Amino acid sequence: MAAKKPENMAFEDALDELDSIVAELESGDISLENALKKFERGIALARNSQQKLTQAEQRVDILLQADDEAPLTEFDTHNE
Repeated sequence: MAAKKPENMAFEDALDELDSIVAELESGDISLENALKKFERGIALARNSQQKLTQAEQRVDILLQADDEAPLTEFDTHNE
């Protein structure tokens, strides 16, 4: 089964996979080629997870704004 694209994964699932990758890399029991593939996957997962965290922080900031007179705007989840 092919691995899901990081952008299609739930945040928690991406973290679980990232933890697994780190454990594999730290064990040192994999070939260099496989380690590089795992490292590349880990970087993609970490970057996407960071982006999701940033978006969540922005949403929280918007919700916590004290200005009741501020106009409502739609949150853009596709902003990269």
